Amino acid sequence: MVSNGSRPLIGVSTHVEHTAAGEAAVLYRDYVDSVARAGGNPVLVPPAGVWDADAIAFLDALVFTGGPDLDPALYGRCRDARTGPSRPDRDAAELDLARAALKRDLPVLGVCRGMQLLNVVRGGTLRQHVEGHDPEHGHTGIAVAPGTRLSSIVGMATTVHCHHHQAVDVPGDGLRVVARAADGTVEAVELVGARFVVGVQSHPEADSEDDRLFAALVDAAAGSPAW
Repeated sequence: MVSNGSRPLIGVSTHVEHTAAGEAAVLYRDYVDSVARAGGNPVLVPPAGVWDADAIAFLDALVFTGGPDLDPALYGRCRDARTGPSRPDRDAAELDLARAALKRDLPVLGVCRGMQLLNVVRGGTLRQHVEGHDPEHGHTGIAVAPGTRLSSIVGMATTVHCHHHQAVDVPGDGLRVVARAADGTVEAVELVGARFVVGVQSHPEADSEDDRLFAALVDAAAGSPAW
């Protein structure tokens, strides 16, 4: 838990990549910079080890980052030919991490794959391919539902950095769809009754001039009253 005067510890999920020096747990710097600018101290969480509610007790919040497609078997679907290779090590570690975070009612921000992960953890399913949403950090206008946590952060409409080819299909248990693109694609979800669990299909870390989502996460981690 955060002590008076301390910056909240914000766990940020990482992934394993092959490098010239061997395999390494890595993360795009945009994520850690966004957390730091928002007032948190980023803590990198690798896709290894045993992650349960006790193991994450030192964290004040979590960010689940973007990345490769989740294994469709995790949500009971056959693999579409357009679905990319899965990473079983990362899938398993992050599913455990997400379950632990929800059990502890930690504030959580899911980014792109991170939102899809939250949906799968809650028993939802994914659309394995969506046309027209995968330019490298293109921009998409979204409409946000009134009276939601997201609307209190970004307003009723905004433009987001977008880069994905999968999306939420059937929302998981307790997840409310709170934003959509013009074509109906789910762009954000919130977990009803949670302190702060928000998933966005976009990449807020890609916009260094707008840290509102990260700031809201850090505020929740620091003990701001539940919304």
